[in-house]
Order: sequence, then C-alpha cells, then structure tokens
Amino acid sequence: MGSADFILVINLFVAGLLAAAFVTVAVYDVGRVSARWLAFGYVLGMAYFAIEFSIPAFDNARPVVVAAFVVFLGATIAFNGGLAHKYGVVAPWLPMLFFLVFAAVAVYFVQDLPRQSLARMMAYQLPYAAMQFAALGIVWSSRQRRERLDHILMAVLAASAVQFASKPFIAHALGGWGANPQSYLQTSYALVSQSLGTVFGLALALLTLAILVRDVLAEATSKSEADMLSRLLNRGGFERHAEIALRDAVRRSVPVALVIADLDHFKSINDSYGHAAGDRVIETFAGFLREAAADHHVAGRIGGEEFAIMLPGTNLAAARLFAEGTRSAFGTLPIDCLPSERRCSASFGVAELHPGEAFSDLMRRADEALYQAKGSGRDCVRVSTGPVGARQAERLSDSPGLKML
Repeated sequence: MGSADFILVINLFVAGLLAAAFVTVAVYDVGRVSARWLAFGYVLGMAYFAIEFSIPAFDNARPVVVAAFVVFLGATIAFNGGLAHKYGVVAPWLPMLFFLVFAAVAVYFVQDLPRQSLARMMAYQLPYAAMQFAALGIVWSSRQRRERLDHILMAVLAASAVQFASKPFIAHALGGWGANPQSYLQTSYALVSQSLGTVFGLALALLTLAILVRDVLAEATSKSEADMLSRLLNRGGFERHAEIALRDAVRRSVPVALVIADLDHFKSINDSYGHAAGDRVIETFAGFLREAAADHHVAGRIGGEEFAIMLPGTNLAAARLFAEGTRSAFGTLPIDCLPSERRCSASFGVAELHPGEAFSDLMRRADEALYQAKGSGRDCVRVSTGPVGARQAERLSDSPGLKML
C-alpha cells in the first residue's frame, strides 16, 4: 500500500467518524435538520473514498471515475444544504442539482481528452471549487449574527475553493496524475491531493461541528434562562445579561439605568378572577415591556409579579420617563379574562448607575425606590437619586404618578 492509499484509508475512517459526530448532534436535537444533511454529506464522502480505493480493480475505469466524481460532488451539495439550514438561507437545491448533472456529463466526455490535458483536469476540479464558493455564499448571505467561528469557516471555505481550483496546476507541476486512473494512487500528485483533502475536509467538518455544538449549547442556555409565561428572561438569566450590559456600558462610558416594576394588588386578581386571569395580566405586561424595549435593553421577570429592565445608554431622566410612560399606558390597557371596566396598575422604582457601584448596588437602590412607590399608594414612579437611597427622597410633584426618591 502506497502513501496515497494509506491517506485514502485514513480519509475513509475520518469521514465515518465525522458522519457519526453529526448523527449524534442530529439525534440529540431532532429538529436540527442541518446536522442530518451534514452527516449525509460525510457518508457520501465515505462512499467516495471507497470508490477511489477500488478504481485500480477495474479495467474500464471511466464509469467508476465518473461515479466517484458524482458522489463527491454530491457530498459537497449535501454539505451546502446543511449549511443553508444552519444559517437560515434557502438552499439552492435546483441549481446545485442541475450543476451536478451538467458537471457529471462534462467529466464523462472529457475522459476522451489526453490524460494530462489541463481542460480535463479543470473539468474534474473546478466543480468542487464552485460548490465551496457556493457554501461561502450561503454563509455570507445569512442574516444571522456571525461570530468568530463563522468568519473562520468562511475563510476556510474560500481557501478550500482555491485549493480545488489550483489542483490542475499542482498536478501539472508534479508530473501529472498518472498514465491512467488505475495508476493515479501511485503518483506524487495523489499524495498531495489526498493530503490537502484531509486537511481541508477535517478543518471544515470540525469548524461546522463546533458551530453546531455552540448553537446547541446557546439554545440550551437560552431555554434555561427563559421564563415560559412571560417569554422574558427569568431572574438568573436577567442578572447574567444585565451584568454583561452594565460592564459594556461602563467600558463605553455611557449611562445605564435600571427600572424595576411590580404589579399592584396582584394577589387580589388571582383570588377574584382565578390564576388564568393572573397569568394573562403577567403575559400582557410582559408583552408591553417587550414592545417598549429596544434590542440592546435587557428585560426579565425576576419574581412572581415583579419585572426589571436594564437600559444601557439611558440616563436617570430618560429612564424615569420610560417608567412613567409604561405606567400610564399599562393603566389604561384592557386585559382579557378581566371585566371590561377593570384596569390593572404597576409601581416602578428607577435608579441610574453611579461611579464605583456594582450591579447588586444598582438593584438594591432600584428596589428601594420600588418599595417607596408601593408604600406611597402604588401606581406611581419613584426615582433613586444617589447611593444613599431613601435618605435622599424628595417628592417631585404632588401627582400620584411621579415622585422622586
């Protein structure tokens, strides 16, 4: 067994291991269609390596060579389909399948050209390069937020496409790819070609696998941090994301404020109208917060009827207006499951981060402000002006709506 044969066997087993890895991801998350297509692609890769290994056993190698080409190109198409599902892009199945048929016919007929013909070599390698560029286009066109691993994947896809396009010239520089298909595996070019295939195939597979695992873990974390009723963050999720937002605001030297809200007389709603009505009140208020919040805000349900929203880039005055606007609008909102004349209200505490404060300090001050709002008749906003909290309380107006702590 020559060096190229040995690498071919390694590629066969590596493709099998990678297919098994993607199958494992697909089994773990049955809704992850991308993993199934990627697994199928590497199963086709195994078939390709097996066919390549068997070529020397055939006297008429033309059908086998074309079959190997079709199977490997099909593997790249399946890989592209998996990427399309992962990145939320419509997979160009019809163009890719038409391209597969066209390329297969071309490869069949170029077998009549001289073995070392550059046109013959390019007809065999350029379709692979085209599919790698198509994969690059799929990732590039995605509207999903791309992170470092996604950018690395794009770079490797581009490099892989270039190496496929350069293989005819590499073959020419190394003395060709054998006098016939049966002698291909004994050439220096076969060793280089199979080695490049191993490097890029493994790099693409591991990157894609890492991206899928990253997404699975992110979704698991997101589910563990979500409150199912309100569809906001739960307390643990809110505190984690709010601390991140706070650190980022401090790093950028922009203000950051925290608003804590508590639904008034919530127990009486449950007692009078049932827990279904209480759940509907929570859903309504949470939906109102989701609509009012910007993308960079962090909103969560941090208790039974208690909510919080972190407002990066917002100072105390703007946060106070946000709270007052939310209070006024929610107080006029009709709610399903309650009598048409029944309205609900909420009390709010507002605080802005001061230099040297931690997230826990900000939470404590906003909570103190909320406590003052609840003690002042509810359905009002109280604002903490400094770290000493309630000792700096000062009434802003005589209206029941807005007071300052």
